[in-house]
Amino acid sequence: MELVVNGMRCGHCEVAVQRAVKRVSPQAEVVIARADGRVSITGAADTTAVENAIR
Repeated sequence: MELVVNGMRCGHCEVAVQRAVKRVSPQAEVVIARADGRVSITGAADTTAVENAIR
């Protein structure tokens, strides 16, 4: 899954997004491109839960 996440400005933002994803889908792999505002997630079981966790 590929998401656009606006407002990521620092490393802390990246960590917060990674933790949010891992809380709902611990096995997921998260790759963040902060400059582009993109988050790539593989292995997530529930797309809606991941999106809600990031919000």
